[in-house]
Amino acid sequence: MSATGASWYDVLGVEPGASTEEIRAAWRSGIADLDPSERRFRLLNQAAEVLLDPARRAEHDAALAREEREPDEPSEPSEPSEPAGVAPAADAPASRPAESASRLPLVPGWALVVLAVLAVLSVGAATLVWAQPNERVVASANGGNEIEESAEQARAVAERAVGPVLSYDYRSFEESTAAARSYMTTAYQEDYDKLVAALEPNLEEVQPVVEVEVVDSAVVRTSGDRVDVLVFVNRPTLRKGMDEPEIYKDQVTLRMVREDGQWLVGDLSTNQLQE
Repeated sequence: MSATGASWYDVLGVEPGASTEEIRAAWRSGIADLDPSERRFRLLNQAAEVLLDPARRAEHDAALAREEREPDEPSEPSEPSEPAGVAPAADAPASRPAESASRLPLVPGWALVVLAVLAVLSVGAATLVWAQPNERVVASANGGNEIEESAEQARAVAERAVGPVLSYDYRSFEESTAAARSYMTTAYQEDYDKLVAALEPNLEEVQPVVEVEVVDSAVVRTSGDRVDVLVFVNRPTLRKGMDEPEIYKDQVTLRMVREDGQWLVGDLSTNQLQE
């Protein structure tokens, strides 16, 4: 424990020298039986967000080392400061590391329509995902392996699907959106098409190229033919006039639904994380 209180390692219950796999396992185990509305759930996600990112973990380790060298400075014990952008306790899966956390990005006028559509989709999805009672399956001795294997299959598909669903290129927009629809249920395609319709009028003006890189994922809950998967992603976004993409970091929740023996995205919500 650091001189000023608990570290992110303490939150996950691992040693500072823990491997990435040990950190990932502790995170997944920690959130497995928690309701997403609980503060502990969000705190564990914050810890994973930092410790699974090599650059942010190095910064955290350096801060701990500085505190250890100054043990005599008086300080009140406290929890680690919460990375901005992950829901704080009262409200709510780091954008641009070079920017100050106090600076809020200006939203251009063209984005307001897109943000409005995203807000509608995300709020609806969040209601579906978080308002459900905790239906996590308690597997029997005989059925445990089968249920666990099924949930892992859903998680693997979610990791493959999140890229096509959230990424697109203005130069091949129809191909990008067609690839995304192949991962969705018919019902969710209708919601997705609303977003596509909002994006299309601004494509040539903005010239967006959005990519998605999966950082990590975990199964949040399972219930029969439905599995909710939490995915951390980096989202490099390039627009007209930019030489280098802006890197957004998102916490994405995908509701995976099994239809005709195939796992598909039945709903999706995102939280953009900021430093």
